Amino acid sequence: MSMDYRSEAPQLVRDFLQYHETIRNHSVRTVDGYYVDLRLFFRYIKWDHELVSRDTPFEEISIRDVDIAFIRAIKKADIYNFLSWLARDRKGKQQMGLGVPARARKLVAVRSFFDYLVLKRNLLEVSPAADIDAPRLRKTLPVYLTEMNAVKLLDAVHGPYAERDFCMLLFMLSCGMRVSELAGINMKDITGGETVRILGKGNKERILYLNPACQQALKDYLAVRDGTNVHPEDKEALFLSRNHRRISVDSIQALVKKTASAAGLDAKRYSPHKLRHTAATLMLQNGVDVRTLQEVLGHESLNTTQIYTHIDNDGLRTAARANPIGQYKKKNNT
Repeated sequence: MSMDYRSEAPQLVRDFLQYHETIRNHSVRTVDGYYVDLRLFFRYIKWDHELVSRDTPFEEISIRDVDIAFIRAIKKADIYNFLSWLARDRKGKQQMGLGVPARARKLVAVRSFFDYLVLKRNLLEVSPAADIDAPRLRKTLPVYLTEMNAVKLLDAVHGPYAERDFCMLLFMLSCGMRVSELAGINMKDITGGETVRILGKGNKERILYLNPACQQALKDYLAVRDGTNVHPEDKEALFLSRNHRRISVDSIQALVKKTASAAGLDAKRYSPHKLRHTAATLMLQNGVDVRTLQEVLGHESLNTTQIYTHIDNDGLRTAARANPIGQYKKKNNT
């Protein structure tokens, strides 16, 4: 998105966003997302309190005049009303009302803004968002490829960019990289062909080891890449598009769909993130402990990683067998 919020946002919001960009070292994408969510929130408050004409298109409501007096007038009930409006009336991509994850993200932005005013600026004594619980997310098990289907996916790679495509798919299936992490790898991030430095969420770095298959795939791809006339702006990028620019996230997503279809798999079910799930699941199934997996995936919280333990957990299977009632055999009364 990379929007110029500096020219559109009121001073307090600019200060908040710059704090996250410079002090918290959050990514541009995260900061832009906070701005979009706060702009939506303040537009709703002005619309709901009838501070603008009802004839004004919602997306044209300006928030430049939002100041500390305006913010101090916001109550807890206003935030609950905002969340209700998001759930019932805000237009989503396919229907009226935003889903739970989208509403939860917007509440995070609002809560973070008020916390900033209380804790960092001392402009408020209490945050009206402090005790508001996030919308409850429905826990679902991640979709992933079986080992057999993962091999089918790799076997289906073909075309003029086969070395590149095979290497990218193998990196995701082996290392569990996020698609943005894969696209962001630079040539200098590869050390000795054995490790790769990854820049993850929150600009946090981690080092991943490449297995022999990944090392060979990388070697095969670099043999092709080295003869490419790379665009000067993207000469550091590892993975290049057909236009010799850094490959985009959208292109990688399209590659996964295309290759899944060629492999006879349901392309609608699989995305780069599903390949990340696949890597995590296969590692866990083959003896990697959950804390090591947390480091590999770059999860900040162990709770995020533990969802994979519910996919194929031998401990759960053993516990079910240990219950003596499981040995019960129905008597034949005839």
